Amino acid sequence: MTAPAAGPVRRRITVRGTVQGVGFRPYVHRLAAGHALAGFVSNTADGVLIEVEGPPEEVDRFSGRLTEQPPPLATVTGVGCEDLPATGATGPFTIRPTERAPGRTQLPPDTATCADCLRELADPGDRRHRHPFVTCTHCGPRFTLATGMPYDRPATTMAGFPMCPACAREYGDPADRRFHAQPVACPDCGPRLALVPAPGLGVRPARDADALATARALLAAGRIIAVKGIGGYHLACDATDARAVATLRTRKERGGKAFAVMCADLGTAERVAVLRAAERAALTSARRPIVLLRRRTPADGLRLAGQVCPGSPHIGLLLPYTPVHTLLFGLPGDPPGPRVLVMTSGNRSGEPIVTDDTEALTRLAGLADAWLTHDRPIACPCDDSLLRVRPDGTAQVLRRSRGYVPRPLRLPLPVRPTLATGGDLKNALCLGEADQAWFGPHIGDMADLAALEAAARAERHLTRLTGVTPRRVAADRHPGYHSTRRAHDRAARLGLGKPVLVQHHHAHIAAAMAEHGLDGGTPVIGVAFDGTGYGDDGTVWGGEILLADYTGYRRLARLAPAPLPGGDAGVANPCRLALARLWAAGLPWAPQLPSVQACTETELALLRRQLTRQLACVPTSSMGRLFDAVSSLVGLCHRAGYEAQAALELEAAAWQARDADAAAYPFGFTADGREMDPAPALRALLADRARRTPVPVLAARFHRGVARAVADACRRARTETGRTTVALTGGVFANALLEEETAALLAGAGFTVLRHGEVPPNDGGLALGQLMVAGTAVNHETE
Repeated sequence: MTAPAAGPVRRRITVRGTVQGVGFRPYVHRLAAGHALAGFVSNTADGVLIEVEGPPEEVDRFSGRLTEQPPPLATVTGVGCEDLPATGATGPFTIRPTERAPGRTQLPPDTATCADCLRELADPGDRRHRHPFVTCTHCGPRFTLATGMPYDRPATTMAGFPMCPACAREYGDPADRRFHAQPVACPDCGPRLALVPAPGLGVRPARDADALATARALLAAGRIIAVKGIGGYHLACDATDARAVATLRTRKERGGKAFAVMCADLGTAERVAVLRAAERAALTSARRPIVLLRRRTPADGLRLAGQVCPGSPHIGLLLPYTPVHTLLFGLPGDPPGPRVLVMTSGNRSGEPIVTDDTEALTRLAGLADAWLTHDRPIACPCDDSLLRVRPDGTAQVLRRSRGYVPRPLRLPLPVRPTLATGGDLKNALCLGEADQAWFGPHIGDMADLAALEAAARAERHLTRLTGVTPRRVAADRHPGYHSTRRAHDRAARLGLGKPVLVQHHHAHIAAAMAEHGLDGGTPVIGVAFDGTGYGDDGTVWGGEILLADYTGYRRLARLAPAPLPGGDAGVANPCRLALARLWAAGLPWAPQLPSVQACTETELALLRRQLTRQLACVPTSSMGRLFDAVSSLVGLCHRAGYEAQAALELEAAAWQARDADAAAYPFGFTADGREMDPAPALRALLADRARRTPVPVLAARFHRGVARAVADACRRARTETGRTTVALTGGVFANALLEEETAALLAGAGFTVLRHGEVPPNDGGLALGQLMVAGTAVNHETE
């Protein structure tokens, strides 16, 4: 006798993660239809809600396949299932309207134009041929478009662009690639481009295709164009035109700081830089970051202007990531134009990126010759991300912004709802609750009102998208930081009392621990090297080796301190830092030393008096300042025009001799092992210089000496504490040579080495560490 067939079953499935705005509902619709199931799918404030009904075996197959091949931009972090009584439903599977209720879901980052959209852009027979805003559920803006959650068109900056009938049909068709793609538009109903020339340029304003053609012609003629992107404006010019690049550098008061360049395609990039497989993958990924690459020398028939990245063996390079970029370089049949463009943030030096159209015409006046703009508003500024790829293929993100934000990070410990305000350099805030943290976009230096307003705007935007209501606020301990003052103000406005103030280098180490999933149950040896951080004793720290977990830290060792003449204001004068280091080491100021020759007699006399009387000379243990000092001692950089210039030039020189020999300048240690003394290294360096040793060799030997000193200090720390895990953190470890050498020595000595990946080692990652320390603290007013 045959057993009766089992009746239909009904199952409710909740999917959490990045599942809105990525085509997840149509994916579910197709999957359910393929299994002949009834039911529905809907967006909710917590993710995606699915109910399916049908034969038990088909419901099980559907459930098993649900997360096997999700849409390209989707990330599933959790799936919950609940069996329900069958209702007898037999109708077709449907997509229901979004449920609006409190909760939290995840929005994907902005991503580069997909291959399908690029094909349509270039196809004369497609209705979106040359449409500057072509997009679909698999690509385009999300974070900079959304104004709230759940993610639907009324909660985006596309709300003011009603869809034409053709776009509405695509938007409503579950089988279409543009089903519920919120930015969907076409030339008939979408945003429009405009070209606004500066007064006196002799060019007429233009719209649409004419705007693009005029912009391309102006770039080819050596002009500078402000180009509105998805997260803000860029300033662009022909990277092979020496006069155009020099003009941009002068207008922006850029000094010697390198520009990033955008290449028309991967083939063009290969002519400019040396690419390994992992670097190609990073360049062509949906994130489209700026990737630091080795310059190709000599260039393969495509010579960039010398002022693009003067004196550097590396170049920051990215590929087009919007249709506007692709059209600027031109489609087949267009007049020839530049194949490599300088593409730098649309701002004046030290200011945040410009996003508002009216503001762009005023703040970028005098910088740009024309503006290529459009009428789709930008919900939140979001600068380009920056990374380098290590020899082992792993990436070290140096600026985490477009393409990464607002993708959450999984935390190793639950945290109370917390806002961390970061530091004053490379500022990026961080929100966290439970086991997730969300970085805001890169803001930059908190030096003026515009930056503070940008930080406040970023916080409002991220709060709306995540639904986090902070119950704690965390900040750096530095009493003079704008970010710390802002934290006090935010805590007061939220009725939370005082913010939790976290020591700078403790936050760096906590960020590295969190990124690697450490729960803090066992402390780590943290090597935190950077330019400056407010120390417990009121001095400037920055060459620290701490035993740390999330609850606290103990200083195991430091770089021997030296005076910092003029405090933070003296950082712009590496020649003075060099002489102060020699003074602390008991070494003479020989007249032939480059650092001495860089100073006037009056300056030397004043500096001697300062050091002798300890006037305006805060002690510093900063490793970053030691790199600056050595850069001057070898004759590279005596006056710094931008942050870390001297150290970057020293690293660039060391690259030239990285394989010349294996010598290293020795550091000493005090009898108790608590201080690393650079005096022996400086003495050896000066002796080599007197023997006319080439500057690159001096620089490389100094790098090796620092790496060996770190390894020695960590071995001493292991003997004292028994700990075998070392975290390398702080902005100094953005130095690729130093990081690689140090990590190799530590691994060879049996240590487990934690290096930053997606979280920047510099102050761009600081807020995550603040969040972990404050969000897990028992006493919410002290660290």
